Amino acid sequence: MSDAAPVRLNADGTDQDDWDDHWDKYGEAAKGNPANDYRHAMILKLLGPLPKGAVVLDIGSGQGQFGVDLQEANPQASVFGVEYSAEGVRRANQAAERAGVPAYFYERNLLEPVTRDERQPPATHAVCSEVLEHVDDPTTLMREARALLAPGAKVVVTVPGGPRSAFDKHIGHWRHFTAPLLQTVLTDAGFDVDRVLRTGFPFFNLYKLAVIARGQKLVDDMEHRSPGTEPSGLEKAVTGFFAKAFPRNRDDARLGWQLAAVAHVPLVG
Repeated sequence: MSDAAPVRLNADGTDQDDWDDHWDKYGEAAKGNPANDYRHAMILKLLGPLPKGAVVLDIGSGQGQFGVDLQEANPQASVFGVEYSAEGVRRANQAAERAGVPAYFYERNLLEPVTRDERQPPATHAVCSEVLEHVDDPTTLMREARALLAPGAKVVVTVPGGPRSAFDKHIGHWRHFTAPLLQTVLTDAGFDVDRVLRTGFPFFNLYKLAVIARGQKLVDDMEHRSPGTEPSGLEKAVTGFFAKAFPRNRDDARLGWQLAAVAHVPLVG
């Protein structure tokens, strides 16, 4: 977050925007989450085949799960990630090293003017997945990210729609988006928007309703779960159900709560 952004506290007094702490607490649980897997598959579909020499930037790369997977599947491309959290960058580069791939992640605050790391050429493709809901000024973040992209670069953005759960608020969701709001953010940041999709109906919506129904209990369970704790049998069953159901979601439906946009950097201006 920028220095001017207000500090938002959880009920226990902790900072909602402390991402080093976030990855310490929730990084392990994020792996294998069927919602993440669903989004990643959708992003790959919207991104399309990557040509030889493509440079892909993961904007807000977290702990690098998507970037490392993308690099493994596309050795003909170069994959980079930029992330605000030092802990996220550390985890991401460790994951790339374990996987034996050359994906590289570096630390930047995209709410301030940024420069590319010397290793990264201007990106021809970019992904920004589940990031914009976490910042007070998503337009500024995307505008600053343009400095890392080549003219004409293709960009895929995902954000949550629908109501916020107690867990969403606990991990720092400032807002959830509508399709017009997402289009406005990207347009105001200087991108040409090709399309905005409202995906996820009906099973992603059902998943989110289950999270909403658990309310504060889910927050408490996650806060007190020790690293390496095995999910319960019920959790495994629910995860398995949604992993099989999510591929059957509609790609675009009026009631879809997972939003995705395809945009590009203008060739001039």
